[in-house]
Amino acid sequence: MKKLILIILLLTVTGCSVVRIDTKDLGNTISVVLSKDNKLYNQIGKGYKYYIPRGVSYMDTNSYNEVLYASGNYYYLYIDTISYYHKVSRDYKENKEAYYSKTIDLNNKKGYIEINKQKDNNYFVEFMYNYAKIETVVTLKDIEEVILNASYMLSTIKFNDNVIKLMLDDEFLSLDEQYDIFTSKQETSDFLKLEEEVK
Repeated sequence: MKKLILIILLLTVTGCSVVRIDTKDLGNTISVVLSKDNKLYNQIGKGYKYYIPRGVSYMDTNSYNEVLYASGNYYYLYIDTISYYHKVSRDYKENKEAYYSKTIDLNNKKGYIEINKQKDNNYFVEFMYNYAKIETVVTLKDIEEVILNASYMLSTIKFNDNVIKLMLDDEFLSLDEQYDIFTSKQETSDFLKLEEEVK
């Protein structure tokens, strides 16, 4: 009896709480995960770090772009350290013709999510938040899992200002072409199409 009372007392004092995420509602999934102040990380890049959830595997890195894989889907993560360093802010206009389109403004960080159906009945997902963007092509049944995984990864992106400043001051990064990851694309990029053909 004393053990039972002790266990109840410990649970009451420690304030354990469980947050259930309704993954059927994409907006709820995004707001619940992104609103948490996650300090987890298990992946480190050039001037940033983030958390890869269980079930997602790191595949490759090319400059500030990383390829991840989970449940038959490739995730392409793009990090925009230059826009972060210069605090460039872009506005997103929700697309009424998209399968799903929403502006995100949580924890003083902005972004958007846009999902468009493609001709082959797959869905092109663009999820941008906190100067990072995840793109992927998935089937309808995988959208909920992909959004949950992407939300966790994007919510944990933390930048290292000192490393980024050092890289930019030493001309560590030289750009021959300019890319704008913040502008929504209606179709997949050539890189994604090539990756899908290789699979």
